[in-house]
Amino acid sequence: MKGLVIGFSIAAPVGPIGMLCLRRTLAEGRLSGFVSGLGAATADAFYGFIAGFGLTAISTFLVDQQAWLRLIGGVFLIFLGVRYFLSKPWEQSLVVGKGSVVGGYVSTLFLTLTNPVTILSFAGIFAGLGLGSTSQDYGSAIALVAGVFTGSAAWWFVLSAIASLFRAKVTFERLRWVNRISGIIIAGFGVAALVSLL
Repeated sequence: MKGLVIGFSIAAPVGPIGMLCLRRTLAEGRLSGFVSGLGAATADAFYGFIAGFGLTAISTFLVDQQAWLRLIGGVFLIFLGVRYFLSKPWEQSLVVGKGSVVGGYVSTLFLTLTNPVTILSFAGIFAGLGLGSTSQDYGSAIALVAGVFTGSAAWWFVLSAIASLFRAKVTFERLRWVNRISGIIIAGFGVAALVSLL
């Protein structure tokens, strides 16, 4: 249950990943938005695994490489933001192909993994709750990581379900504005990541 709450809480703040999932749900359908969220949930589980098993060498390496990770993640966010801003929405709903769903999963997995703040968040929460100590057995740590993934996935399920309710009301012109606004916001997160390097 602790892992479930942690996973849900870390996934819930709407940042660049939330904007990506909202935009993909509106443009491509609920499945695309949810599977994109599962990419972030997988990355959350990975960082939860590192924090839960007390793998300080890996977490220290990731924190030491945060400048490179922010640079790569920031550039990728700017690329996605510009791409979404310039993209033309479809006149009709299209069936989302397998490739685009897999691509959505991989892109959000990559973006979440390149955010070193995520590992710091997990490390801080786990330490504050007394979790992830070496005295814990592996079964408890695995259950904790599974809870983190489930909690994070639950958030993305809820978000994509709510967004899909509005999909039928989204016209071509409204979707054009969704693309522009989400593109600006996503690129803005990318610029903020690059500025933080200075």
